[in-house]
Amino acid sequence: MLSENLKYLRKNQSLSQQVLANDLSIPRTTLGDYERGYTEPNIETLLRIATYYKVSIDELLRSKLEYADPDGFGKKDLQILAISLDAQQKENIELVDTKAEAGYLDSFQDPEYIRDLPKIKFPNIPSGTFRGFEIQGDSMLPIEPGSIIISQYVEKIKDIKEGHTYIVVSKENGLVYKRIRRDDANNKLHLFSDNETYLPYTLEYSEIDEIWKYYAHLSFSDSRDTFNALLQEKINDIHRKVTDLHDNM
Repeated sequence: MLSENLKYLRKNQSLSQQVLANDLSIPRTTLGDYERGYTEPNIETLLRIATYYKVSIDELLRSKLEYADPDGFGKKDLQILAISLDAQQKENIELVDTKAEAGYLDSFQDPEYIRDLPKIKFPNIPSGTFRGFEIQGDSMLPIEPGSIIISQYVEKIKDIKEGHTYIVVSKENGLVYKRIRRDDANNKLHLFSDNETYLPYTLEYSEIDEIWKYYAHLSFSDSRDTFNALLQEKINDIHRKVTDLHDNM
């Protein structure tokens, strides 16, 4: 993470390599080698860099600071995204299954916890940070319980596209998969289920810990059976309503 973080922090503050090198009392070429990952600073220089940017050494080495946004979800503190890398230094796709949900809510910013999550492979995935979430319940039929939603990290509220589906992580509601709409005037998200038997609800921006945009999903059942079951449920619902109407008349 170090070389990427050094480049991000410098560019985020619109500093040239020469200006920063002067401020840190190191040669510009040495700073360039740090940013390219050719060499690494010693502990004394690392402490100076951390102090200069007002971040911890742990964040410099183990977190992706490009995703640190003090205003993204209405938080006062930095939102740090913990990730893990494979042997080729590419980001893994971690899997958060049902059993891991409670742990994830407590430890999603802990790099060691994220490192220990199971990993999955997905072909031809674009660049970015992706994670897999196993969903439960029938609120988003025809996507069935047990399906895995492959989703991409959303850095800021303004990046949310109305009507699209997302994994929303919050202490209040846990991990939910919903169709969402922004309400910037009131700093709220409106969350909707595709299954109309579930009522929509809202979350304050400040309540949101992470948001992941749907990219693809893995299902482990026959889609035709799923469709037929959903159709039968709708027919049964219509039948119940007609019966109730007849009884009331």
